[in-house]
Amino acid sequence: MADTVAGTSRVPVLVATTRQRSAVDKGEMFSGNRGDAVSYAAITVSIPPDSVREIGQIQWPSSIPGDPHRDFVTLSADYIDKPAFMNAITAEAKQRRPGKALIFVHGFNNKFDDAVYRFAQIVHDSRAPGIPVLFTWPSRGELKLRAYTYDRESANYSRDALEELIDSLDRNPNVSEINILAHSMGNWVALEALRSRYIRPGRFVDKLKNVMLVAPDVDVDVFRTQIRRMGTKRPRFALFVSQDDGALALSKTIWGGVTRLGEVNPEQDPYRTELAQDQIEVFDLTTLKRAGDDAHDRAFSDVTSVVGMIKQRLQDGQPMTDTKSMSMDRGVD
Repeated sequence: MADTVAGTSRVPVLVATTRQRSAVDKGEMFSGNRGDAVSYAAITVSIPPDSVREIGQIQWPSSIPGDPHRDFVTLSADYIDKPAFMNAITAEAKQRRPGKALIFVHGFNNKFDDAVYRFAQIVHDSRAPGIPVLFTWPSRGELKLRAYTYDRESANYSRDALEELIDSLDRNPNVSEINILAHSMGNWVALEALRSRYIRPGRFVDKLKNVMLVAPDVDVDVFRTQIRRMGTKRPRFALFVSQDDGALALSKTIWGGVTRLGEVNPEQDPYRTELAQDQIEVFDLTTLKRAGDDAHDRAFSDVTSVVGMIKQRLQDGQPMTDTKSMSMDRGVD
């Protein structure tokens, strides 16, 4: 663990995970294997001053524990049980009134540390005033075909746990609003959890307001059925796509050529008509292309895109309307 350094920022992250505790490297906390039950943790990440880092980027330490002056470093990392997790949610909600929560669901090829540091970067760069809650599922963190198929089954394995996490926050009287940000294959976990939630019998207090789908690695035909099974009282959905997303192009090949939701052209039918009918706001990030950037992660590296959107939704409650409204958020703390 590293010490606090002047000029750095501290980002606390509460974690719910279906991963197994690491038996090999205790510093890793959780491995890519599937746990028998949901586990919880509380982590604080230190982010170096903005003057020595590029917004949207994670500066990994070359050696542990890293230099807080220039690296992302872990200040504290503790295993906690569910009651302690919920108590921490309550304490954060009371401190951050109104108590809005942001759940992040990462994608394929993410180790535990990858997910924690990426979420810390998003929270810091968006300046979002919500409670950061990471839902991390057992991704192997390997860029291999067999790891991809393992990750997909791990996503299926984890959807009930995400549904229960949403319900737990929903039942907490101190939490005023819940928002979900999902990336890549994490969209499958999120959409399946939401589909199950909205078709089950019984009533619940629904504080879920916004769901942001970033580069979703989801079969576009399956998405049609998922979104419509949720009914008309579902939360607001925002979809972020890029037609030059190489990761989704590869996924499309793996899945037999079926279009992935995150690569559609929202100006072409049937997508234009269907997305409008389903009242899904769409943001095409293809135009934000820069030399050498990664289209699959583009949404997290430009403050005019998703990170700006997060700030608007959690801080100002502005409607998600167009990219012009997001670009106005650049540089505002």
